[in-house]
Amino acid sequence: MIVINKEKQSSFKEQAVSFLKLVASGSIDEAYQRYISPEFSHHNAFFRGDADSLKLAMAEDATENPNKIFEIKHAIEEGDMVVVHSHVKQNPEDLGAAVVHIFRFHDGHIVELWDLGQPIPESSPNDNGMF
Repeated sequence: MIVINKEKQSSFKEQAVSFLKLVASGSIDEAYQRYISPEFSHHNAFFRGDADSLKLAMAEDATENPNKIFEIKHAIEEGDMVVVHSHVKQNPEDLGAAVVHIFRFHDGHIVELWDLGQPIPESSPNDNGMF
């Protein structure tokens, strides 16, 4: 009898959510070690498109905002792509921003990332809110 021990593979959605939670909690090194591909690139207009520049910015943000609040509102997986819609507050008093991260996976790792954010206004004519 042959027994094959198959660990449950986490979905890309679970990996993307885990990555974001680790980053938000300040565990940037762990997030990168677990999930980022050596071929990683990103599309944030404020940083070079390589892994190291984004990692450094994430580490600086974690140091400057140790009480960050990160709440996932939606996470959608389709094929090798994951979209996560979240509410990010730099501190408890901050209104925060609605943020969308778009991930592309290859060989079980994040190879590409887009992120977009919109500050939450103090007042809005939209009764539905941002979430």
